[in-house]
Amino acid sequence: MFPFRAITKTSPPKRANIEAVTTPPGPCALLARHGETTWSASGKHTGRTEISLTERGEAQARALRPRLEGRTFALVLCSPLSRAVRTAELAGLSGFELDPDLMEWDYGEFEGRTTDEIRHGYPGWTVWGGPWPGGETIDEVAERADRVVARVRACPPGSTVALDGHGHILRVLAARWIGTAPQAGRWLALDTGTVSDLNWEHETAVVDRWNT
Repeated sequence: MFPFRAITKTSPPKRANIEAVTTPPGPCALLARHGETTWSASGKHTGRTEISLTERGEAQARALRPRLEGRTFALVLCSPLSRAVRTAELAGLSGFELDPDLMEWDYGEFEGRTTDEIRHGYPGWTVWGGPWPGGETIDEVAERADRVVARVRACPPGSTVALDGHGHILRVLAARWIGTAPQAGRWLALDTGTVSDLNWEHETAVVDRWNT
């Protein structure tokens, strides 16, 4: 597990310099969410806990292979958590680099709990509004997402980067790709074993395909 450095309120996170506009054709990104686990199937928040794919999750990952074959990637980045690594292997994403910035949200005290369970103590709670006792704030998650976006945009024009990760971090990343607040990820539902495309329409960053 990679260490997490908490950032205090007096020291706001320093985000990578990203822009939602570019000179076409800009580099784009393919996002892959890992396959199903027992916790994702039951709605438990799975941050840094190592948990294996279910049989269905492995089948979902294998089903990604024909959708990725024939595509050329300038860079392939993968979360170091085992469920993402296994998905990358089964999907045929070879030569991937482990990037801790693609790890899932650190949910702190809410790890392994469902939203309904959390709301017994925090009525109306959502991961997008917090609080996040013992875990990452949404701004800290966005800081990591911005660094990944900056890595994608540093690639050659017209190239594609594959990103293999987790539901919430990828939703935040998509929101940051188009230049919106990380909270906008709440409107981007993302299933296990799916791929999505972040692209450009002329010079503007767009979500091209989502949750397919």
